[in-house]
Amino acid sequence: MNIAAWLLKTFGWKVSITVPDSPKCLICVAPHTSNWDFVVGKLAYASVGRDAGFLMKAQWFFWPLGCFFRAIGGIPVERKNKTVSLTDVVVAKFNAAQRLQLAITPEGTRSRTTKWHTGFLHIALRADVPVQLGVIDYARKEVRIENVFIPTGDIEADLRAVKNFYRPFKGKYPEKFSAD
Repeated sequence: MNIAAWLLKTFGWKVSITVPDSPKCLICVAPHTSNWDFVVGKLAYASVGRDAGFLMKAQWFFWPLGCFFRAIGGIPVERKNKTVSLTDVVVAKFNAAQRLQLAITPEGTRSRTTKWHTGFLHIALRADVPVQLGVIDYARKEVRIENVFIPTGDIEADLRAVKNFYRPFKGKYPEKFSAD
């Protein structure tokens, strides 16, 4: 048992990651209601010997945290820069990489929102990578990645299907999560 698995077990968390270890994939993670989601998610993925990069708002990439986040796979997202398409940047990263597993929170915020971002679906289609559906369920204290979603190209229908999948799960702050 590695240290990540030991830490999660010590704090009562269960991990079930049964999807294939794809060389390239997006890991859609929800519910996202707390900064603790990052810690729990990274530990869970590491507990099965895998390593995923992640997108995080650029404001977190200040000295010395920026160096740390980049070292563990962080990609800064400048949300106010509308001249550069984040989708284009991430698709280019997938196309250039031999191996890239990237976690994305489609809510894009820890606050309650019904408007989820669809960029992960566009990225998956354009980069031709599967979307693994990652769950951090605080009610059950479990992290699961057991389902793979292949986008159809109908973005509205795909987003509705993804939201329906996440509907039964509870974030750390359940009032901040909406799959409506």
